[in-house]
Amino acid sequence: MKNTATAQHRPTGIAYLIGRIDHVLSRRLRDSLGAIGLTAAQYTALSVLETQQRLSNAQLAERSMISPQSANEIVKAMEARGWIARQPDANHGRIIHLRLTDEGGALLRQCHAAVAQMEQAMLAELDDGQRGDLQTQLRQVLRSLSAMVL
Repeated sequence: MKNTATAQHRPTGIAYLIGRIDHVLSRRLRDSLGAIGLTAAQYTALSVLETQQRLSNAQLAERSMISPQSANEIVKAMEARGWIARQPDANHGRIIHLRLTDEGGALLRQCHAAVAQMEQAMLAELDDGQRGDLQTQLRQVLRSLSAMVL
């Protein structure tokens, strides 16, 4: 006889599956972006700067989901390559804003194309409706997980 209390508390395997997807996706992103000369963290930071112009280092770190120390290192490397520029705030001399340069924008468009191609391959077996449903469900899972109190 099956113990239903135990069966109700057994994991479904979804967390493991998501972890595996994350691992494989990270590797594929690393390979695709590495061929262009970027890391996944740099791609994320450039993407954030594309959509949210004039961010500080701290804001970039938060929106890129990396530590402030990592953001500082990434910013130094991207500035040295000419992908981003620093601009002092007009009203507050101690605040420095980051912005994407034209060169950074061109590089980012290349990366977007590579990531889009990878996503197409990843979702090839799903029709448009299934893709939309998956995106909606993943957002719901993320919201639920983010709201969890441990």
